[in-house]
Amino acid sequence: MTTIELQRRLAAAIRDDADVGELLAGDFTTGLAVYRHAYRARLVAALADNYTVLARALGDAAFDALGRAYLATQPSRHPSIRWFGHALADFMAVAGDSLVPHASLVDVARMDWALRGAFDAADAPPLDAATLAGLDPDGWAGLVLQLQPSVQRVPLAHAIEPAWRALREWEPESAEDPPGLPEPLPHEHVLLAWRQGLETRWRSLEPLEAALLDAVAVGQPFARLCERVAEQLGDAEAAAPAVVAALQRWLAEGLLRQP
Repeated sequence: MTTIELQRRLAAAIRDDADVGELLAGDFTTGLAVYRHAYRARLVAALADNYTVLARALGDAAFDALGRAYLATQPSRHPSIRWFGHALADFMAVAGDSLVPHASLVDVARMDWALRGAFDAADAPPLDAATLAGLDPDGWAGLVLQLQPSVQRVPLAHAIEPAWRALREWEPESAEDPPGLPEPLPHEHVLLAWRQGLETRWRSLEPLEAALLDAVAVGQPFARLCERVAEQLGDAEAAAPAVVAALQRWLAEGLLRQP
């Protein structure tokens, strides 16, 4: 047996509980059990780091059960455990009440992952107002805006942001009790998450702005943004000012990049 084959079989024995057969000489049952436990515990710990607020919402025991169930169906395949957990929210959506006692927890997971993704995204030079100042009317009509790589737009089904904020600010190591939180109400909307400098930010989007950012994301020009707003407002004259107001906010928040 080659060294590579030996390593692969040992990894399978640890990761997948595969039968070691004659892989190891002597009795290594206890040692193998320790490695199997450590492998799972480390990945669940990485999952808790990626999903800080979800872990606080569930509590240690419930989150550990969720993490191990997820690991059993979605083993880590990326060289970095930073990316372990990319499908957790989708797994939770079909996991059942025993692992996910409230449907809003799926949204908590989506928000956690979006903010981690925003923090780790690549940098790009921000678009500034000076770049736009010299555009003529034709230039404005054909202007195609580009979002920063950190910008995340996440559809949510519940109003979980107040509870998320309260749990994020709570420190489990402190002597304070967990915050008392009302049950999040159903509310379909889009969460915006991004990084500005070294700080991650988020806010909920109104439907009109969410539609505008959808159009920006697929490369529609400024003129088409105005047309979409006119269609939604039913007022052509109000369209351009509404888009300009959104653009000014995006510039101030650093949501756009240089083309």
